[in-house]
Amino acid sequence: MADQPRLSVYLIALGAFALGMASYVTAGLIPIIGDAFSVSAAKAAQLVTAFTLAYGLGSPIMVALLPGHQQRLGLLVALVIFVVANMASALATSFVSLVVWRAVAGVGAGVYLAMGIAAAAAITAEAQRGKAIAIIMGGMASGTVLGVPISLLLAERLGWASAMWLIAVLGFIAYAGLHVKLPAVPPAPMLSLVRKLAILKNPHAMAILGVSLLAAIASLGMYTFIAPFMAATESGAVQSITGYLWVWGIGGVVGSFLIGPLVDKFNGPVITLAIMLLLFIALIALPFSASVHPLLTLLPIALWGAVGWALQVPQNNELVRTRQPHGDGNLAVALNESALYLGSAIGAASGGMLLALHLPVSTLAVGAGAIAAMGAAIQLIIVLRIKR
Repeated sequence: MADQPRLSVYLIALGAFALGMASYVTAGLIPIIGDAFSVSAAKAAQLVTAFTLAYGLGSPIMVALLPGHQQRLGLLVALVIFVVANMASALATSFVSLVVWRAVAGVGAGVYLAMGIAAAAAITAEAQRGKAIAIIMGGMASGTVLGVPISLLLAERLGWASAMWLIAVLGFIAYAGLHVKLPAVPPAPMLSLVRKLAILKNPHAMAILGVSLLAAIASLGMYTFIAPFMAATESGAVQSITGYLWVWGIGGVVGSFLIGPLVDKFNGPVITLAIMLLLFIALIALPFSASVHPLLTLLPIALWGAVGWALQVPQNNELVRTRQPHGDGNLAVALNESALYLGSAIGAASGGMLLALHLPVSTLAVGAGAIAAMGAAIQLIIVLRIKR
C-alpha cells in the first residue's frame, strides 16, 4: 500500500476501534446506568437492543440511500454522527434520550463500517485489499477486546458517561485524520434504489450473506452462553470466566490481522470454507475438552475466537470484489454486517430456548457446531459453483 492509502486505512481502523468499544461496552455498563437513571437492569438492557437494531436494520437502509459519487463524504458524515451521538449519550439527562442517542450511534456505526471497508477497498491495490480489510476488522476486534475493559475501568472510577466520552474522543481523532488524509474515493455507478436492491435477488451475494448469518448464529450465539457453559458441573464448574473471555478475544484480534495476507494470496471462498470447518471443529470440541479439564477448553476457545473474527475479512472482500463493479458494494458490506447482528440475536434466542428446556449445556456447543456445519455445506456449494 502507498503511504497515504495505508495511513487512511489505519485511521479507518481507529474509527472501527471506537465502534468496537461502542458495540459492546454498554452491556458492561448496564448496572451503573440502571442505578444512575433508577431503572431496572432489564430496562437498561434495552440500550443494547436500541444500538444493535439500529445498526443491523438502519445502516443498510442509509447506505442504500447514499449517492454513489459521495462515498468519501458519506464516510465522514457517518463518523460525525457516531461521534455526536456518543457525546449526546454522555450528556443525556433522561433514560429515554439515552436510548434514542444509542440508536443514532448504532446507525452511524453501521454506515461508517460499511463505507470504511468499501473506501479502503477502493483506494487500495487489489493485491492488498484483503490486508486492508483485515486491518479494519482487526481494529474493531481490538476495540472489543482491549477497549471495552479499559472503558469499563474508566466508568467504575469516573462514571458511565466517561466511557462514552472516550469513544467520542477516539472517533473524533479518526475523523480529523480522515478529513485531512483520506484521498478522493472513486465514485460508484449512479444507481436507483430499485437497482441497488436487486442485490437481494443475486444468488451468489445471498449465499455469502447466508454463510455469514449461520456463522454468527453459531459463533456469537454460543459466545452469549459461554458463562453458563463453563459454570456448569459437566464443564468443570468454573468460577470465573474472565480468562476464557480474554483468550477468545485475543484469538479474535490475532485471527483478524493474520487472515488478511492469506486472503490476498489464496482463493477467498476456499479460505471461508476452511474457516467454517475450523469453527465447526472448535465448537464441537468444547464439551469434550471441558469434560477432561476446563483449562483444555482454552485451545478450542482460542481457535473459535480466531476464526470467528477472521471470517468477515474474506466475506467482505468477496462481496466487494463481486458487487463493487455493479455499484452496490457498500450495500453488500452493510447487509453482511446486518447478517452478523441478526445472527447474534437468533443465536442468543435459540440458546435461551435450549436452556429453558433444561437440556445439558453441552447441547449449546453441539447445536452451534451443527449450525457451523450447515454454513460450511453452503460454502462448499459456493466453491464448487465458482470452479464450474
